Amino acid sequence: MFLDCTTLCLAYQSFGIVYGDLSISPIYVYKSTFTGSLYSYKEEHEIFGVLSLILWTLTIIPLLKYAVFVLGADDNGEGGTFALFSLLCRRSRMGLLNTSDVADEHMSADKSEEFIEDTRSSLLIKHFFEKYKSSKVVLLLVVLLGTSMVIGDGILTPTMSVLSAVSGLQIKITHLHENHIVFLACIILVGLFALQHYGTHRVGFLFAPILIGWLICIAGVGIYNIFHWNPRVLYAVSPYYIYNFFKKAGKDGWCSLGGIVLCITGTEAMFADLGHFSQLSVRIGFTAVVYPCLVVAYMGEAAYLSKHTMDLQSSFYKAIPKAVFWPVFIIATLATVVGSQAIISATFSLISQCRALSCFPRVKIIHTSKQIHGQIYIPEVNWMLMLLCLAVVIGFRDTDMIGNAYGLAVITVMFVTTCLMFLIITTVWNQSVFLALLFVITFGSVELLYFSACLAKVHKGGWLPLLVSAVIMSLMLIWHYGTSKKQSFELQNKVSLDSFAALGPGLGITRIPGIGLVYSNVSSGIPPMFAHFIASFPAFHQVLIFVTLQNVMVPKVAAENRFLISRFGPAEFCFYRCTVRFGYKDVGDSYDFETQLIEKVSEFLKCEPISISEDLASMGQSPFPAAASTSNEIHELMEAKESGMAYMMANTHIIANSTSSFIKKFVINIIYGFLRRNSRRPAVALGVPHTSLIEIGMLYYV
Repeated sequence: MFLDCTTLCLAYQSFGIVYGDLSISPIYVYKSTFTGSLYSYKEEHEIFGVLSLILWTLTIIPLLKYAVFVLGADDNGEGGTFALFSLLCRRSRMGLLNTSDVADEHMSADKSEEFIEDTRSSLLIKHFFEKYKSSKVVLLLVVLLGTSMVIGDGILTPTMSVLSAVSGLQIKITHLHENHIVFLACIILVGLFALQHYGTHRVGFLFAPILIGWLICIAGVGIYNIFHWNPRVLYAVSPYYIYNFFKKAGKDGWCSLGGIVLCITGTEAMFADLGHFSQLSVRIGFTAVVYPCLVVAYMGEAAYLSKHTMDLQSSFYKAIPKAVFWPVFIIATLATVVGSQAIISATFSLISQCRALSCFPRVKIIHTSKQIHGQIYIPEVNWMLMLLCLAVVIGFRDTDMIGNAYGLAVITVMFVTTCLMFLIITTVWNQSVFLALLFVITFGSVELLYFSACLAKVHKGGWLPLLVSAVIMSLMLIWHYGTSKKQSFELQNKVSLDSFAALGPGLGITRIPGIGLVYSNVSSGIPPMFAHFIASFPAFHQVLIFVTLQNVMVPKVAAENRFLISRFGPAEFCFYRCTVRFGYKDVGDSYDFETQLIEKVSEFLKCEPISISEDLASMGQSPFPAAASTSNEIHELMEAKESGMAYMMANTHIIANSTSSFIKKFVINIIYGFLRRNSRRPAVALGVPHTSLIEIGMLYYV
């Protein structure tokens, strides 16, 4: 069957997660558009001009750009800004975040992606990024800007949606004070964030019927208003009304774009939430249900407005027939909660990706579904978003100012995606530069037009997303900078095996039963923290495995490529090195990891003598000594496992050198130090048992 049950089930769930924000925009679009100087433009052709702009914007951006093109740029099923970036990092040397092999594609758990031969233009672009490091820095800043704006959306979407819906009470209860509206909005927001720990799967099934009911309501009301008030509104599909609108309104019409852009809020969530669902399920839900319902809803509201120009600031609720007002109001309030869910889920996904690539402090990530690996919940981020949402609601109170902030954040993320798609089209899909430029000009020109109008409202609330994104981006850059400095220090101060072996006789090192897992970022040599430990306590375990966790630019690493085992030093040392590769969406389990690691070392020992035996046979010697030695080593490994395992890792503090600049001291000592102290400790993040942990305090001067 073309549509299997899983796809249809995911499409159903997507209504509760992906389209909520996009679907509730009719509540506030006309209200936000007809403000200020545009309030005086109330003629029918001017209202139809605004409607025509809304319809064509919905068609060009969500339908054509995202549903047709951008959803196809997934990273093995994952979407969002970082997914595009990871694709670029793997296919070319454009990334600064990953120091391992850039050709990580073979590690992916998804083998369906086919390689396409490079074109001349793709080779030129890749060479440019390889030659100029500054271009990589700019690309990283653009990616972090888009990511921070999406996180900022996670604050603005719930506040704008819930406050706009609840304010509809004033239509029927005219004496209701503003403080009561704000208080009710705060209660709803607290309830929304309290539901998040149930996970996307359960929340999606709970919210999907609400949003489907909402879409049916606005489509039904829209059809009623079209035929009851003004059927001629159907003519607004003609772009002529857009031309006529700008001809009449001029600069005021351009300013109104800051309100019209709100009709596509939540579009980026279609891509950012892709990891929770699938391309086909998202496309089915949008094209078959969401898009037609929104078109009819906007048409119906415009039809009502054309006959009731005095209701511009409350047109959505005034356009609802009196007989169904309260049912629609209740569903609208519930739908705004659903609308907020889309961006909250997208925020969780993006932060998870940033954390895996050392661009965000360590936080607790709970995977809420065993079937869909992208469905996650982050408690610290959830409650922080809730507090910031409450602060914005209480501080702003005005949906017009929040709308100005909201529009700027939304259009910035979309333009960042358009810029990244240029590189995807040329270097990943290996299409011509002409096609990539056509994509950027077609969609980027529309987005820049909206962006310019939103920038004009910076002083009227637009400063908020700029401030939030600047703070978030600064924190991400500082965390990445501090982490890279720590790793550089460890690599520069590692101890060679010969130097370590020379310490043995002088220190009187003894071996104790068991297996010691030494965690570090050093992939060769002895990590400095282990050398420091041995100098103070000259004893270590019977078997030592030096473990390096390596995050690669793929969503999930295939099981056969996760562990890379090698022997470290002479056989009598019983030293092994294990590089464990993780994608930015992989699920970690400490017990399962421990079991797999011992199995992989055992497999390595079984396979190792094969090559040795072949070498001995070629020299005319007996291969049996190698086989016997292997049997003894495996037996020793199993004995050590029975004796118990200990985990050794550094508890590292980094401090800027006394000769460093004031800015570096402030960044490293104050901000990075604060983030490190308040993030989850590495042992906790890895799920290491506290009773088996050996932490070694280290102080690095960088």
